[in-house]
Amino acid sequence: MHRLFVAIRPPASLRARLLALMGGVPGARWQCDDQLHLTLRFIGQVDRHRAADIADALRTIRFAPFDANVSGVGAFDRRGVIDTLWAGVQPRDPLAGLHRKLDRACVALGLPPEERAYLPHITLARFGRTGALVDPFLAAHAALTSPPFTINGFALFESQLGRDGARYHVIEHYGRHDPD
Repeated sequence: MHRLFVAIRPPASLRARLLALMGGVPGARWQCDDQLHLTLRFIGQVDRHRAADIADALRTIRFAPFDANVSGVGAFDRRGVIDTLWAGVQPRDPLAGLHRKLDRACVALGLPPEERAYLPHITLARFGRTGALVDPFLAAHAALTSPPFTINGFALFESQLGRDGARYHVIEHYGRHDPD
């Protein structure tokens, strides 16, 4: 079985900037450079035949390149307990449009549609079941911005879960995805 997702790898300069602000939140499991990405569509566990079909379907996705940038920070919670700290990515509309195209391609292959509302972000840290006090971090980085970077492609990734967190491996690049 393969645990797959479709994502954009931010440029090295942006990843370095995000890595530099990580810290100061007790209990945070900060992402490493290899884990920083902007998820477009989570796919989940599929067998190798379905994985090959997905890879083929993604080759048909077309979109006009556009510029994006990091804009602000936020947190997700599960049942009132903070479990994820993230940096937002704007503009939302072209990213949401790309997400919809990817979702339609996956649904056409028999996968369930994405149920959650799509919010473009780059995960910075994860937390255990006890959550964390993230308000100081959110306040300190509320005005976070980055220079624009061009989104002109994406990649299909495989996620392998381990003791030290997830490891991501690119299966295939689509478009002119040049993450450096």
